[in-house]
Amino acid sequence: MSKTKILIVEDDKVTAINLKLSLDKYDYDVVAITDNATQARSKIKIYNPDVIFIDISLQKSTDGIDLAHYINENLKKPFIYLTSHTDSDIIDKAKFTEPYGYIIKPFDPVNLNTTIIMALHRHKEEKKRNSNLSTFKHDKNNLEKLLYAKRVSDKPIVPFGSVYYLDISVCETFYENSKIKLTRKENAFIRLLVAQLGGVVTFEQVIKYVWDGSNATENSVRTLVWRLRNKLPTNIIKNASGVGYYIQD
Repeated sequence: MSKTKILIVEDDKVTAINLKLSLDKYDYDVVAITDNATQARSKIKIYNPDVIFIDISLQKSTDGIDLAHYINENLKKPFIYLTSHTDSDIIDKAKFTEPYGYIIKPFDPVNLNTTIIMALHRHKEEKKRNSNLSTFKHDKNNLEKLLYAKRVSDKPIVPFGSVYYLDISVCETFYENSKIKLTRKENAFIRLLVAQLGGVVTFEQVIKYVWDGSNATENSVRTLVWRLRNKLPTNIIKNASGVGYYIQD
């Protein structure tokens, strides 16, 4: 079995060397170390790493975050942030890139290995789900048919997430029979997720359905999800990193 290939993007030489030594002990293959986002893009194309470690700050305050956006949009590879306690002012920006993990400097080698294992597992599961995506058409008529087919008996109710249900007649979401106050866009997003329950709803589908295909970006979707998660009593919306979101059926 081939070794897991890892690229390190870190502008502090001591940290980069210590990270490589720790990864070597766990028999990972560190294919390259670079200290900036521009070189990192080139190294990714050359070595095709399985996991990428990214210092959030790098040489500029958002270089690491910009690189993460590039990976999400173009490469769909798992990446793990390297950060320190002083990075708290940019964590809010970083979280929207949906990393596969955070390693706090100075790092614990055991935690390092565990984070890699979990990142690889999550990436594998996401690829499996994505390969099973149906040819879901996000036109509204088809979505209504999908929802209608999932309703309980002759009631306009579609259960999801164990104790939630969507009233498709009024497009409102309930938790344990209590209505959750959501915006029009938030309710529309829930409606889209429930229509494809158990499958991944892509960023493109969300933008087309919730925003009618205009005036929105992937970051608009991430912001919508962040606000929605803060309103829902439980965390039922799962990430398919770099692809979209789903509700586990």
